[in-house]
Amino acid sequence: LTSQIGQWSVVIAEALGGRDNATAAMKKPAALVAVAAVVAAASAAAVVSRRRLREATRWTQADAVLRDLEERCAVPAERLRLVADAMVTEMRAGLAAAAEDGSLLKMLVTYVDSLPSGEEKGLFYALDLGGTNFRVLRVQLGGKEQRIIKQESEGVSIPQHLMSRGSDELFDFIVATLAKFVASEGEGFHLPEGMQRQLGFTFSFPVKQTSVASGTLIKWTKGFAIDEMVGKDVVAELNKAIKRHGLHMKVTALVNDTVGTLAAGRYVDNDAIAAVILGTGTNAAYIEHAHEIPKWCGPLPKSGGMVINMEWGNFRSSHLPLTEFDRTLDAESLNPGEQIYEKLISGMYMGEVVRRVLLKMAQEASIFGDNVPQKLEIPYALSTLHMLMMHQDTTPDLNTVGIKLKEILGIESACQKTRKLVVDVCEIIAKRGARLAAAGIYGILKKLRRDTACPGEQRTVIAVDGGVYKYYTLFVQFMESTLRDLLGVEVASSVLIKLTEDGSGIGAAVLAASYSQCLPDYKLGFTS
Repeated sequence: LTSQIGQWSVVIAEALGGRDNATAAMKKPAALVAVAAVVAAASAAAVVSRRRLREATRWTQADAVLRDLEERCAVPAERLRLVADAMVTEMRAGLAAAAEDGSLLKMLVTYVDSLPSGEEKGLFYALDLGGTNFRVLRVQLGGKEQRIIKQESEGVSIPQHLMSRGSDELFDFIVATLAKFVASEGEGFHLPEGMQRQLGFTFSFPVKQTSVASGTLIKWTKGFAIDEMVGKDVVAELNKAIKRHGLHMKVTALVNDTVGTLAAGRYVDNDAIAAVILGTGTNAAYIEHAHEIPKWCGPLPKSGGMVINMEWGNFRSSHLPLTEFDRTLDAESLNPGEQIYEKLISGMYMGEVVRRVLLKMAQEASIFGDNVPQKLEIPYALSTLHMLMMHQDTTPDLNTVGIKLKEILGIESACQKTRKLVVDVCEIIAKRGARLAAAGIYGILKKLRRDTACPGEQRTVIAVDGGVYKYYTLFVQFMESTLRDLLGVEVASSVLIKLTEDGSGIGAAVLAASYSQCLPDYKLGFTS
């Protein structure tokens, strides 16, 4: 700027013919042009300078938010081991607590003490009631040689009015659909003559299970409001409707999707000992030594084991790396103070945490321009699906990130630097979630004493299902590499995480098979 003014001063001096003639010279066109040029140049230079300064300040502020986020989300191996230890402590407390509110982890006894052996054969059905839609499914099992020979399914929406009327009306509608589905059995499905059809029932609402095929409804969620059903046995109500429709079928297993995933995993691999759901929500189930369940009051099962539904989403610990974004998300949620672990690792919440971070950057560093995008201020406007698509963008200019920012948040043009910043935020949140998920799995292995090397190279399989695990490749890579680091090379070589799809469907069907054809000497996988 000084250089430019100096150059123009020479021009002015020449045009004016010296200071003594300044007044007269000002009347000369050349002088006026020169003065105007100096003013314009100085003004333009000042604007550019301010713009560059503002730009530099903006990126400094954005980088400061990013670095602080990275630091607060960091979970080194030592901290992960503390998280796993805290998980084990809560598992023990939950197994001992007589009341469901006696610990952070409910550690629900599922009464499933016999998982599929892989030898089950025949035709089995499943009913998956998980919300405003339900699904009926049938599978023809072929035993160890053929496993699943054939399967068919059909999904149906539940009319709105049936979600708040009587239980008979709801279950009559469901069973009418089931009866039509049974009537459509075609080639490839064979039921031995005189044999009753067996049904596995996946019921994804809060239930207090009283046996493998019974459980009372604690409360409705997801828009249902049939008050007369609360406190009743959901299997008994379904069986009544089946009888009213003259259907030769019986419910032999009541499961949730996590236990179903373990059953499905066990059907194809006898070394499956635990299951994890990483989807919209998160949960885990595993096979516990029956004698290590203090709250179990009945006779010990012959199998020696019992499947425990952990409900691990409600885990929390002082070792969990919570940020300001996590705390405000929790405070503004429908269940503040609850499901803290789930709010750090599941698909329902990771995208929302990213949105909150980007909102702060937009407010404090104007990363999307002078005005904060209105859509960025809408809670849950950015889903984990959007997050993973941006995070996994492999285009040279991060074009996918730009497209998604425009589609989702109405941001017309984000520069390359801004796009990279968005990817960095996604990376930090995904890596934290994945590493914490690995710590949870490590905690289960530690509880079962499978975290150290043992003679005979005992093989351990973890069945996993859910959209986060199926589609978020980078999340999975972070999780699996973290688990390897925690276990060490020798132990990690015998631990396998395996995608096991449709636990709520196939899992329920094979569990029904297991309880209709249970081999009396079959063990859940424990060694004496």
